[in-house]
Amino acid sequence: MDKKVYESVISGKSDYNISFTDFQTLVINLGFDFKRQDGSHMIYRHNEYRINMNIQPDGSKAKAYQVRQLRNFIKKYGLK
Repeated sequence: MDKKVYESVISGKSDYNISFTDFQTLVINLGFDFKRQDGSHMIYRHNEYRINMNIQPDGSKAKAYQVRQLRNFIKKYGLK
């Protein structure tokens, strides 16, 4: 896992400046599995906690509200 991206998400200082590709890789590395795609919306599901993560790019960046959502999941479930 890329610790730099993980730390950026946890810190909350770079919500608007995280590469979508890096964000998507982090979601996968945290235990989410790709389930399906509908247009630009990609649905990931964490099998252990039964939580869904809907992500989509905003140009080449991750959407800030989705970064915040992932940060909340990390804190709530202790994802590493």
